[in-house]
Amino acid sequence: MGREPGVSKVEEFEELRPLLFSIAYRILGSVGEAEDAVQETWLRFDGSATRPASTKSFLSATVTRIAIDVLRSARVRREAYVGPWFPEPLLSDPYQDPARAAELADSVSMAALLLLERLSPLERAVFVLREVFGFGFDEVAAAVGRSEAACRQLLVRARRHVRADRPRFVADRQERQELATRFFDALRSGDVDALRELLAADVQLLGDGGGKAPQLAHAVTGAENVARVLGTVFPLMGRIAITFEPHEVNGQPGALVRDRDGKVLHILALDVLDGQVQAVRAVINPDKLGHLGPVADAWAVDREVKRVRRRPSR
Repeated sequence: MGREPGVSKVEEFEELRPLLFSIAYRILGSVGEAEDAVQETWLRFDGSATRPASTKSFLSATVTRIAIDVLRSARVRREAYVGPWFPEPLLSDPYQDPARAAELADSVSMAALLLLERLSPLERAVFVLREVFGFGFDEVAAAVGRSEAACRQLLVRARRHVRADRPRFVADRQERQELATRFFDALRSGDVDALRELLAADVQLLGDGGGKAPQLAHAVTGAENVARVLGTVFPLMGRIAITFEPHEVNGQPGALVRDRDGKVLHILALDVLDGQVQAVRAVINPDKLGHLGPVADAWAVDREVKRVRRRPSR
């Protein structure tokens, strides 16, 4: 994308902002860090004395290099993270490309982003640019500062790491949403039998509190166990006016959970595949929820739930 006559830098940048954010988010798994990377990209673009031949290539390369540097630092912090680490939830991907809609939806799922955590920063960047967004190897090489041959090798290694376990959410969107509606109806009512029918035999329930919010001591595995935990806890939450707002979370069904004051308590993200819920992930760490609005005091809610549990329902 070269400069069109009469088009300002701001207009060029804003047209490409959704793409830049989507690249950065897939590399970083963090909404805040991706937004910061995009802002830094703008500052570098605005401060440059010359206009590039291809603004898209220049900006994509710039945001990629910034994201790689950020990820190298973030990986050290994630190694010391308390409990499971999940990406910051994304309620909508701003970059829309109908020709690549399925690939884009798959690549932004929680499951896919967790697989990308296995990769080195360079492997991850190459995989995202080439496999997800379809950049040419010449553009990928320019973005990561490696030769085209080296980028091909990086992509081979990245594919080897993720392809065997890469999720393919091929279910019809309406089918997924119908299943999610049944799931959340059963969750609200505490219908353990209905929940059990919707869960895969080896389903996992996991929570990311980061040591800053109440979370499960360990993953709960198996349809029976997960159904009983969910069917017990969430009706108690309903008794203290906790509400569920259905949302698409990282391209899959999910819900935004609010306290009685409307503040964000946590996000529930479902992995739906083959007509069953394969995983239920709760993002509870308040540091990962601020971009969604005012955040609830999860510890206070937890204490209230425990009080409700100790007294009989009327």
